[in-house]
Amino acid sequence: MEGGAVAFSNPRTVKDVFKDFKNRRAGILKALTNDVETFTRICDPEKENLCLYGLPNGSWEVNLPAEEVPSELPEPALGINFARDGMQRKDWLSLVAVHSDAWLFAVAFYYGARFDKNEREHLFNMMNDLPTLFDIVTGRKLVKEKASANSGNKTKSTVKVVTTVLCLIVLFYSYS
Repeated sequence: MEGGAVAFSNPRTVKDVFKDFKNRRAGILKALTNDVETFTRICDPEKENLCLYGLPNGSWEVNLPAEEVPSELPEPALGINFARDGMQRKDWLSLVAVHSDAWLFAVAFYYGARFDKNEREHLFNMMNDLPTLFDIVTGRKLVKEKASANSGNKTKSTVKVVTTVLCLIVLFYSYS
């Protein structure tokens, strides 16, 4: 697909938006884990500003951003390829993961803008029950699960802080 012409879906229910979120997330997760060699090779710093897109069918692509302004959907982080050779690979993948997490939340809440408060909260809770791409790529998911078995309430307060930070990131992407 040329110039960010990313496959567009139009989910209408909370269940449909969550399915779209999970599929796009699965695609990006595949790029950052199973297909990491291909993903790294495609992100050539000599190319123009590239973006990583998770697609509604569970696949992924690296492409130029959308040419139309404003684009149909919030755009993922621009220029993921430029930092590839300037940092440790694991740090670069972590950076791409955290930006992808923010993009996934932004897309989901773009679709969920017409939902009422309860539907948005339900959508957020379903999304928040999944580990972030950042957690998976950095291995934090395993540490968090072990800590939750030992600390109970401390983990709940940590989750609230992480949730607040993710909400702020989504708001930032929504207004930029």
